[in-house]
Amino acid sequence: MNAQVPTRRPIQQLPDQLISQIAAGEVVERPAAVIKELLENALDAGATQVTIRLEEGGVKRIAITDNGKGIPPDELPLALARHATSKIASLTDLENVNTLGFRGEALASIASVAAVTITSRTADAAHAWEIVGSHQGTVSPSSGAHGTTIDVQDLYFNTPARRKFLKSEQTEYGHCAEVVRRIALARPDVSFSLSHNGRTVDHWNTSEAAKRSAQILGNDFAEARLPLDESAGPLRLHGYVGLPTASKARADGQFFYVNGRFVRDKLLVHAVKAAYEDVLHGDRFPAYVLALELDPAMVDVNVHPSKIEVRFRDSRAVHQFVFHAVSRALAQTSATAHGSAPAPVSAAEIVPSAPSSTSGASWGGGFGRDSGMGGGGGFGSAAPRRPHEQTSFGSALSGHGGASSTSFSPSPFPAGSRWDAPNGGGVAQRTDSYGALFGGAKPAGAEASGESPARVAESSFSMPLPPTTQPSSDDDFPLGFALAQLHGIYILAQNRKGLVLVDMHAAHERILYEQIKNALDAQAVEGGEQMQVQQLLIPVTFYADAVEVGTVQEHQDTLKTLGFDIAALSPTTIAVRAIPALLKNADAQTLARDVLRDVREFGGSRVLIERRNELLGTLACHTAVRANRILAAPEMNALLRQMEATERADQCNHGRPTWVQLEISALDKLFLRGQ
Repeated sequence: MNAQVPTRRPIQQLPDQLISQIAAGEVVERPAAVIKELLENALDAGATQVTIRLEEGGVKRIAITDNGKGIPPDELPLALARHATSKIASLTDLENVNTLGFRGEALASIASVAAVTITSRTADAAHAWEIVGSHQGTVSPSSGAHGTTIDVQDLYFNTPARRKFLKSEQTEYGHCAEVVRRIALARPDVSFSLSHNGRTVDHWNTSEAAKRSAQILGNDFAEARLPLDESAGPLRLHGYVGLPTASKARADGQFFYVNGRFVRDKLLVHAVKAAYEDVLHGDRFPAYVLALELDPAMVDVNVHPSKIEVRFRDSRAVHQFVFHAVSRALAQTSATAHGSAPAPVSAAEIVPSAPSSTSGASWGGGFGRDSGMGGGGGFGSAAPRRPHEQTSFGSALSGHGGASSTSFSPSPFPAGSRWDAPNGGGVAQRTDSYGALFGGAKPAGAEASGESPARVAESSFSMPLPPTTQPSSDDDFPLGFALAQLHGIYILAQNRKGLVLVDMHAAHERILYEQIKNALDAQAVEGGEQMQVQQLLIPVTFYADAVEVGTVQEHQDTLKTLGFDIAALSPTTIAVRAIPALLKNADAQTLARDVLRDVREFGGSRVLIERRNELLGTLACHTAVRANRILAAPEMNALLRQMEATERADQCNHGRPTWVQLEISALDKLFLRGQ
């Protein structure tokens, strides 16, 4: 059967209405897309109050009212015309966009598939003005307060085929509500009210960032978050990162904004994910609300129809900045971030937060340093961080590095405090040495004998801790002091708040992991040694596409710095001749492909660190004190002190919590005290 030859049609100019409807296919995907465009216009107009009214999931009606600057009557027809905007006028403006909208096509596209009415009034106008339908409509007097109301009815009434693809009313409403939540989360300085079918669903008054994020994301997030505010040159990252123990099974608690615009950017997601890898299971997703501010000229927002993706001029610098900022925030423990420092800290040891540069264009005034969490301090109010500096295997694993300031005098308790009881305070007994399961001097001859980090850790169990000055008060030890050991698994300790339960294996695993990792890093920096590589007796060859071959040829220096010897043998074949010695047991082909992918996407690679950390995590897990190991009171207290001095001590390497706090009030409720 012969196929019919299609009749040739002449090339012709499409009518404006059809052009707008084609554009609407990209811009107006569903009612939620209409809400996004209209809310962005309201915020660009300087609104501080926004009301969203929906009917039938936004399909029947979307009405958004704001108190912004308004639109003059002579500009109302232009507002509905294609590619007409007040936000850019030249290529220079396009390359320095500091508004959420800029293309001038949203309203025209919406008006081509729905019945649109715009009512607006400027501050100097005697009354409001209204236009109905399209840019060809007549502008007429109307009533209304200062600001703008855009009423969109019967979405897709003239394109029934598109309407058939919409989901149920509840599903479409859910997408609409999610868009409102995203935008309200970014602008706590603006009040939002959302109603559906005549019933008010959500209302958020103007507030600070801490309160707005708690209102939208819930108390679970508010009670398990760490503030973050860091700046480096033209970059500033601020917001909140959720604790790893509050992770979720889905990625629906992740909100990232670039200059106030919600984005789903692979580079930013990768940077945050890499920062969490030390403290979170691979199948769990962290929750966070983060805002990145930078010069608009450093980011291209005109790369996606719905502006959900961006492209950075220097992607590697942005990736590294975000990664390190989130890593530093997660390095705090709950005990030190929300309580006292682990030991007396001199003024010289305090590491101040980086100064912030305010920018009202994105997150508004609510996300400044003055908008605190609880009592104050805002995004830059994290507790002072103690520098953790290890200089060798011995010092790192024996407590002379990050834990040196938490060693003890013969009495482990503050003189004159309620802990200072010779025999009557549970385990409060005096001793001349800690026996040092978790601390002590470096075993003699450890380095000379070439012992592995695991052996060094084991051999440090019997060394004494050196005396230091007496702690000033109970608050110097947020995790308190040991009372007993439960089933050889948990340590029970008492602090000012109540009872502390510690999983001793998980806690010791994190301590060893951080100490070994820091010691290896310190050796590499101080010795200035090149990456140790493992030459392959038989090079591993595999098929590669043109992009992979090009990456090998273009990034030879980067690959060698990472410890790889990879060469292109032909336009379709790659050979791996050497890999980092730390990764000698890894699959060379898989490792090479991962490195090439990251080098190509991010201009660098964290694969080496990730693989190395996995190996160190396994080493720490097998080296840490095992369950059913009976510990003496000094050994338990030594573990608590090391936890207070160790970064990321709230979770083990697998993302499990290492300790929990039961406050006195919670214990009172269990026993119905005071009721």
